[in-house]
Amino acid sequence: MTLPLHNRRILLVIGGGIAAYKALDLIRRLRERGALVRPLLTKGAQEFVTPLAAAALAGERAHTDLFDRAEEADIGHIKLARDADAIVVAPATASLMARMASGEASDLAATVLLATTLPILIAPAMNVRMWQHPATRRNLATLLGDGVQVVGPNDGAMAEAEFGPGRLAEPTEIADAVESMLAARRPASGFGFLAGRTEAGALTGRRVLVTSGPTHEPIDPVRYLANRSSGRQGHAIAAAAAAAGAEVTLVSGPVAIPDPSGVRVVRVETAREMLAAVEAALPADIAVFTAAVGDWRPAEAKGAKIKKDGTEPAPLRLVENPDILATIAALDSGRPALVVGFAAETDAVLENARQKIARKRCDLLVANDVSAESGVMGGTANTVHLIGRDGTVETWPTLDKDEVGRRLVERFAALLPR
Repeated sequence: MTLPLHNRRILLVIGGGIAAYKALDLIRRLRERGALVRPLLTKGAQEFVTPLAAAALAGERAHTDLFDRAEEADIGHIKLARDADAIVVAPATASLMARMASGEASDLAATVLLATTLPILIAPAMNVRMWQHPATRRNLATLLGDGVQVVGPNDGAMAEAEFGPGRLAEPTEIADAVESMLAARRPASGFGFLAGRTEAGALTGRRVLVTSGPTHEPIDPVRYLANRSSGRQGHAIAAAAAAAGAEVTLVSGPVAIPDPSGVRVVRVETAREMLAAVEAALPADIAVFTAAVGDWRPAEAKGAKIKKDGTEPAPLRLVENPDILATIAALDSGRPALVVGFAAETDAVLENARQKIARKRCDLLVANDVSAESGVMGGTANTVHLIGRDGTVETWPTLDKDEVGRRLVERFAALLPR
């Protein structure tokens, strides 16, 4: 049996954080799948793991110095930037991400990353506050816009006795993401990170509309009905569509993640506002309705905060919100050529999704399990099922939401009438 990464050459850039120790296990996991791994350690990484340990596990010399006399006699950093099938950065520290985003070439790792045309996967790892800092969010948005793929970070305990997002993805998760990236890889022209994008120009000249995030339906000035959608999947689809050359409008409910690079963003709060923004954004070639729109809203939003006065509160009377997906899919004039819906289900996922695509009259439905145990709602990974109008089902493995976004955009481009 051929191993999934048989003879695929991986340049592993190890950043300088406590999570660097996991890079040694990652080398083992990649080699178990048949990969040839060449380690490159930053100066900071060498404070946590030694080049000798990385070289011993990889069976390859570990690279550390931009001004290595033997290597640079024939421009060694350029050879490293070219002589591989992919580059993996794990852990990708806040500092290393900042240098990548700004195009620095201050050490061997940054120089190789600037000089490469290979697909790049980063696995961020840092303190939760560093991960959530606006500067890191801007750098992440830049890298995503440049076509860099991302796995993690996960929620978990930090070295500083804190808990939250910032923990390095597990080595097996990173190895899975490497497999997915190389399996989906298509030849592309361009320089630097652009070579890691969905096929260059696949949606050039096309207009794409994406909805993302939750809606908030006010009860009174301080309370509202909402859901736990983070907007990660919708934002990832918008970023991937922009990377493929599309003119993208992203209609987003309230989220706490950065705007994708190169995308026009329209921010809304309620379902009715979202419908109005969607209608205003037409015409479009592709409309992707990823947002978790509230099905119901209070019949009357109070003008002042509802106070407790010791009596039973009045029942909260709800009315149905407009169905944005069904409204656009049913248009006689100005209907997008490809209308894609999402079905977030907690049980009977496929059965409910098949009923939904027939009821909504969209062209394709992406269904996923958002039950609490799945970790999808608000998480960084997703397991999706593609449902066709004829009821056919295609199930994908669990992937990072950015990778799901890229693969979906690739599929949308293929389905779009020429």
